Amino acid sequence: MQRREAVQYISLLLGGTLVGGSLFTTGCKTATKDENAFSETDIAYLDEVGDTILPTTGSPGAKATKIGLFMTTMINDCYEPKNKKVFLEGMKKLDELSEKQFSESFVDASPQQRKELLVQLDKEQKDYMLKKKPEDVSHYFRMMKELTLLGYFTSEIGSKQARRHVPVPGRYDACIPYKKGDKAFSQT
Repeated sequence: MQRREAVQYISLLLGGTLVGGSLFTTGCKTATKDENAFSETDIAYLDEVGDTILPTTGSPGAKATKIGLFMTTMINDCYEPKNKKVFLEGMKKLDELSEKQFSESFVDASPQQRKELLVQLDKEQKDYMLKKKPEDVSHYFRMMKELTLLGYFTSEIGSKQARRHVPVPGRYDACIPYKKGDKAFSQT
């Protein structure tokens, strides 16, 4: 099974709540070169955003999973044009906000400044999501955060290093000892 297929199945199981209800029911398409709105610089930028959301701790951070490439692929192949537009505008807004608050681009800001900025945006997106109408597009930072979590925990690093990996071929074994404070399980 390819990673893209696994992501589709996981999202269907979750009811499409991660990225959008109609996203996985209509399927993904592969973007043509002309539709790809992301440069290598954008991918590196999104790697930094993802790594601020899920930094390296006892396991590798989001950047190690090439999260920027995952995000751009999902945006290009699976998102509706209105969502893609909000995401692209959000990338610019995030950089502008960093320039305004720290006189540096997001990529050049210190890790503490990046975290401070993303905590602020997380609060903003939570407030926005409480007030938004069903037909409104999600907040750009919510998209970034959801894609980071989805991409990371469906990657090999996320499922085998950030979690306790217990290979269980052919069956599911729900009776594996767990002690408080242990990593969550990931079975494949």
